[in-house]
Amino acid sequence: MLASMAASAATVPSFSLKSMASGQRRTATSKHSAKPTKTLSATTATNPVSSTTSTSTATSLPPKKVLVPIGLGTEEMEAVIIVDVLRRAGADVTMASVEPQLQIEASCGTKLVADTSISACSDQIFDLVALPGGMPGSVRLRDCAALQKITSKQAEERRLYGAICAAPAVTLLPWGLLRRRQTTCHPAFMHKLPTFWAVKSNIQVSEGLTTSRGPGTSYVFALCLVEQLFGESVAKGIGESLVSAEPCLSFLFIIQA
Repeated sequence: MLASMAASAATVPSFSLKSMASGQRRTATSKHSAKPTKTLSATTATNPVSSTTSTSTATSLPPKKVLVPIGLGTEEMEAVIIVDVLRRAGADVTMASVEPQLQIEASCGTKLVADTSISACSDQIFDLVALPGGMPGSVRLRDCAALQKITSKQAEERRLYGAICAAPAVTLLPWGLLRRRQTTCHPAFMHKLPTFWAVKSNIQVSEGLTTSRGPGTSYVFALCLVEQLFGESVAKGIGESLVSAEPCLSFLFIIQA
């Protein structure tokens, strides 16, 4: 029957019921008259209010600001991976040189060019300060008074800060920024950490401080920072796009009270 065929076809939005019914009239007998049919649109209705609200909320939030300092002998893998992964997540990352010049030679000879000097960052507020390691890069960071002031203020005001490789032991420890916080670092520097607070793990989060072990854990370190800034779903998405070996990127379970 034309009526029943038209009714069943009405459930498929990609077809024009009007043309379908007229084609069938040419081949069917005229024992029954077809009922008028309506052409359905396949377009899915959207809620303009909710779409506008979500878009405006996303665009109204300022980007997360991150500072990554570098110096002569900074570990290049750690510096570049931290900057790159955080930028992929949407962070506004500033790579700042603690040297008089913007271009520095990293620990393995790679030339890195900073966005600005550390002195230009002194009056800024950052959501995260992340220190790459390497030697003598960690010493160069430690000896920078401007960076020490920025990072100490970061800790005092309970904003996120982190360090990887040699930097936890060589840079943050002399500044007094590891107090009562469980910490990890490169195995070659573990003996410098307070024994009670030293943890042999690839990643450790403790009261706003995130630490990690070395170049091989740089992606895990960076993704952990992304999770703390943007949430687990963003970190997971970035990890999947990088074909990360970590299928589950929730690191916050290791936060220590």
